[in-house]
Amino acid sequence: MAKRSDVGAWGEALAARHLRAHGYLIRARNWRCGRGELDIVAERAQTIVFVEVRTRRSDAYGAPQESISAHKRATLIATAQAYLDQHDLRDAQWQIDVIAIELDQRNALMRLDHLECAIEAPSPKDSERPG
Repeated sequence: MAKRSDVGAWGEALAARHLRAHGYLIRARNWRCGRGELDIVAERAQTIVFVEVRTRRSDAYGAPQESISAHKRATLIATAQAYLDQHDLRDAQWQIDVIAIELDQRNALMRLDHLECAIEAPSPKDSERPG
């Protein structure tokens, strides 16, 4: 049986291949900073696309994309903003996508769903609302 990290790495490789096949340029994989990690940073049509890859070999605990908690969403947004700051891309258009992958017990691809703009950053107006 493959280790969890091996399954995750396999899923990220499948996701990167999928993105390339659909016209995305891969800018980085497993980009890290103090705030967190971005599985894939890609670019397409002048938009920076941060991709969270979720890979599962069973649906016993729900669909892969359902495993993204509110805390993970916040971490992804903060890490994406750190990437933009570090690469002087503060004014760039960007989005966070999720690629949900289901594998069978032999790690063969059963399903790959690319969910565009799956995680949205709060708008400035949201942060101005009174509590």
